[in-house]
Amino acid sequence: MIFSAFLASLGQIDDRNFRAVLLRALGLTIGLLALFVYAVALGLGWLIPDEVTLPVLGKVTFLDELGTGIGLVSGLILSVFLMVPVASVFVGLFLDQIARAVEEKHYPHLPQAPGAGLAASVGDALRFLGVVILVNLAALLVYLIFAPLAPLIFWAVNGLLLGREYFQMVALRRLSRPEADALRRKNRVTIFAAGVLMTIPLSIPILNLIIPILGVATFTHLFHRLTAR
Repeated sequence: MIFSAFLASLGQIDDRNFRAVLLRALGLTIGLLALFVYAVALGLGWLIPDEVTLPVLGKVTFLDELGTGIGLVSGLILSVFLMVPVASVFVGLFLDQIARAVEEKHYPHLPQAPGAGLAASVGDALRFLGVVILVNLAALLVYLIFAPLAPLIFWAVNGLLLGREYFQMVALRRLSRPEADALRRKNRVTIFAAGVLMTIPLSIPILNLIIPILGVATFTHLFHRLTAR
């Protein structure tokens, strides 16, 4: 069910409405990450002096460029971890547009979803962003203690968070909050697995840029298939 939902989402990239949302979301993601990488590089370049005199080596004048290079590399590495909070922001900004494009193509018989409301969606997304940041900061110690297992722990923790929130926000477009909660609890294993499978490619640079969009589409399919079942 999860893989077929993902493949259906992937197959909709050539759809005009879906592609329009994808391009807007992609542009915003690249802009946010580029801004972060530039800020890190600029900060290191500012902290490191232009030149320094060292014993034996004498005057070294390339430290500024070295700091900028290190900043760029560090920013790119950190961007892998930043994609999880970026993915949480997408819930509030693009969920309704993406879900509507999926439903227009694959579920045209359904009435228009009343939706959860923009203010409520953005509020929930900001609340979820705070939860994601706090949980990952708290998990840093666990990552350090169990370093060899850190990727698995990272995927499991964020898979649980993203799966829960993406499904909940999709469900709230058509269900009341108690109904959405009940449906999520009833299918918690499936939703957790879908969340993990979404989180893993978020760790892969370049590929992770389109995963939040495909994630919303996948959870939209998942919601309709679970309710139909």
